[in-house]
Amino acid sequence: MIIRNLENVKTVEWGNGVSRRFLLENDRIGYSITDTVVRAGTKSLLEYRNHMESCYCIAGSGEVVDMQGNSHPIVPGTLYALDQHDAHYLVASPHEDLRLVCVFTPALRGDEVHDLDGSSSSHY
Repeated sequence: MIIRNLENVKTVEWGNGVSRRFLLENDRIGYSITDTVVRAGTKSLLEYRNHMESCYCIAGSGEVVDMQGNSHPIVPGTLYALDQHDAHYLVASPHEDLRLVCVFTPALRGDEVHDLDGSSSSHY
């Protein structure tokens, strides 16, 4: 059995926020769970080429925008899943952080971060 709480998990500055990584590849469960904060007013072009990701909003607000420009509001109680390795913009509202519980499969190693230089989607 694995028991962890927010105070003692690996915390990674991922580019436009922090990712608290509760389960990782070394735990040998096959998926990762993170508690991710996206800083207010940020916009990140992201893509997961090696992972599927599902995110469930537990606080704050924002939007996920696909590459065709379709915007989908994110508020507490909203889940979005990137089931096609979809490139997307993750946008936190200007007035509050966005907080997501995310599941990655296969599991993250734990040290992954984004390169948000704007020239292309950040990926891992």
